[in-house]
Amino acid sequence: MSTNATATVRLATATAKRVPDTEKGHRVRLFMGYLMAIALVAGISAYGFNYYTLDSTERPFSPKHALLKPSGAIGVKLGMLGLGMFLCIFLYPLRKRWAWLGRQGSSRHWLDNHVLLGLAAPFVIALHAAFKFRGFAGIGFWIMVAVSLSGVIGRYLYAQIPRSLTAAELSLKEVQDVQAKLGEQLAEQRVLPQSDLRAALSLPSAERVQKLPTVVALVYMMLLDLSRVFKIATLRRHHLSFGEQLFTLGGLLRTRHPDLERAVKVAREEAAIAKRVLFLSCSQKVFHLWHVVHKPFSYTFALLAIVHIVLVVMMGYF
Repeated sequence: MSTNATATVRLATATAKRVPDTEKGHRVRLFMGYLMAIALVAGISAYGFNYYTLDSTERPFSPKHALLKPSGAIGVKLGMLGLGMFLCIFLYPLRKRWAWLGRQGSSRHWLDNHVLLGLAAPFVIALHAAFKFRGFAGIGFWIMVAVSLSGVIGRYLYAQIPRSLTAAELSLKEVQDVQAKLGEQLAEQRVLPQSDLRAALSLPSAERVQKLPTVVALVYMMLLDLSRVFKIATLRRHHLSFGEQLFTLGGLLRTRHPDLERAVKVAREEAAIAKRVLFLSCSQKVFHLWHVVHKPFSYTFALLAIVHIVLVVMMGYF
């Protein structure tokens, strides 16, 4: 087995002690980032609900107009926050061009933060605009929404291409080596019956996948990932009492049985890697095509955002 494949197996089976600590810290920070973004958007939306739902002709008479209009005290700050998020979003592509920035942190961690900002920014900008999208700002906003949605798809595709601990893409042979190693671990466990495993790990044939149109294959991948959650829950449920099934929401949550959870973890990873092997060529092709679409939208949005900011400054709103 190659060095890259061995490293990936170690990551998948959690035998490397230092990596989980780094990943845990990243997951906590990412969770806090999403929590803060949701709290900000939800809080301002709740406060301004009776303002945002007014007709445009009635808004100037609202006591909240001076605060929530785009040039208001809160509206301007939201615009500045949106600008800051916009600048941070473009640090990720710049990271690939600036060597000193590329050495800072993990590429995957940068991507996760890039996606967080890309998802949160449209909501912040919508609040800044008081949900009125006209002219350059309106066009820029809808392009930004398109960029955000395509970014979610891109993040999903990125996860479908197996990588080593150094984030370098693995070859098909290396991925198959990882899959074989996980298969051996799965065969050695004595907790989950092989019949249950076959049902949980079932996948379409390679011939069937090759015949699928690209868009259909992409949707199929997503459905397989979604169905795996319920298949894993079924594996757990077969070994739980009625009370445990209630506390774990029918097997969707982790149980207090270490042996069962270890077996379930290996089964989940084996199913995921098998699916990635099956759809690897499709994932790589779509991911490269995605770059062709995502980048022009991103640069167009950047241009319109700059034009909007320049016009706002020239008209004296700041």
